[in-house]
Amino acid sequence: MLDLLNDLLWGKVLIVVLIGLGLVFTIGSRFVQFRHFGRMFRILGANQAFSRDKHGHLSSFQALMLSVAGRVGGGNIAGVAVAITLGGPGSIFWMWVVGLIGMATSFFECTLAQAYKQAEPDGTYRGGPAHYIARGMGANWKWLAGLYSVLLLVTFGFGFNALQSYSVATSFEDAFGIPVLATGIGLAVVVAAIVVGGVKRIAVVAEVLVPVMAIGYLAIALAVVALNLDAIPAVFSLIVKSAFGLEPAIGGGIGAAIMMGVKRGLFSNEAGLGSAPNVAAVAYVPHPASQGVVQAFSVFIDTLILCSCTAFIVLLGSVYQPGAASEIGGVALTQASLAGHVGEWGRVFVSVALMLFGFTTIIYNYYLGENSLAFFSDRNPLLIAVYRVVVIGLCGWGATTDLGTAFAFADVTMGFLALANLFALAMLFKRGLRLMRDFDEQIAAGVEEPVFDAAKFADLGIDPDAWKLEEEDEPRTVSARVRTA
Repeated sequence: MLDLLNDLLWGKVLIVVLIGLGLVFTIGSRFVQFRHFGRMFRILGANQAFSRDKHGHLSSFQALMLSVAGRVGGGNIAGVAVAITLGGPGSIFWMWVVGLIGMATSFFECTLAQAYKQAEPDGTYRGGPAHYIARGMGANWKWLAGLYSVLLLVTFGFGFNALQSYSVATSFEDAFGIPVLATGIGLAVVVAAIVVGGVKRIAVVAEVLVPVMAIGYLAIALAVVALNLDAIPAVFSLIVKSAFGLEPAIGGGIGAAIMMGVKRGLFSNEAGLGSAPNVAAVAYVPHPASQGVVQAFSVFIDTLILCSCTAFIVLLGSVYQPGAASEIGGVALTQASLAGHVGEWGRVFVSVALMLFGFTTIIYNYYLGENSLAFFSDRNPLLIAVYRVVVIGLCGWGATTDLGTAFAFADVTMGFLALANLFALAMLFKRGLRLMRDFDEQIAAGVEEPVFDAAKFADLGIDPDAWKLEEEDEPRTVSARVRTA
């Protein structure tokens, strides 16, 4: 039954809905992900100037790293290899297409999450789909916000945390021979030390660890490319031809290529699932669309950069042969391919990368679960403490247990989670466009760093307290408004 539901949700319904809405968002926004691509880098630098440490705020960069920590995981290493094995090299082309479309979806869901965030006493913020459903869609839809929060807790807070723990432990056992129980206990201890510090400590860890692991994986992929420069044109040609059924393929030709590319792209970058908006809302930024632009960039990092790293490692190697049945797949194919390029230490490198990707995903998943509880309990200390104990326990226990059925159930709940969020995005699309136009109009008027005036959007149900800038940032707001006027 679970397999049937998964096939219906992820093999049919969500592919159509995610791509369809992604295209609507892309066209309706006049290709916002491409128009503002260059601003993604400038916004990060500009938003860093906004005060954070003095008042307890989190920066735009910290929020970006926190979302990348969740988007980047086993799917970037094992999932891409699975897509190539089952759908052929052409699946990578469709994965790129889904990533580019998903950037627009991520822009709108994260812009809305920023707009509808709530200020916390400690200087941080809370937000996400549950908040923009409850405040943006009105009291009649509060039940949907509650349902979304429950699904978020079950899927990410519990199910996928146990899954990531199992993946990290088995990867360590394969690379270093360390028993899964020992890894599980060690993981539980480290996770405990991080999560008791709340979102601030989680963000600090992600800010340091995510760039290290992403740059490290990118560096090894660039080294592989440098070693095989003469083969790059042929690989690009193979990917494009296979995408349109012009090369021999295993498992269904062009249909399999599209299916696997779309599926892997969606699973990996999470655009439309509503998970990333929960962390996008924590940033202290001058305008909601600023964080929307930055979060669109996180989809680019995940799918267009890191997933492509795995694709080139596999396709430039000799282990995988296009058009022939592969004896190995998943992470084993990535390991064997990298070992063929750089030697046996490549297997260990992949295992360590998988471990780091999995670890950062655990702390990201923890935060999603805590955020969902906060929607119901307003950060009840006892409830949060119990949740932390459960997650820490899951890290230890999940490492030793293959919970196949539980994970299949989590896939189903994630499918319904996506449907709830996508429905809300469709209903709130006009509001998202209004926020985007305010951002665009300020840029057109010569404002280098657009600022958000919540009073102009009082009819949207936005919390004005969440948009009060600190005293030292007010001069920048005033000068921006003067230039706009």
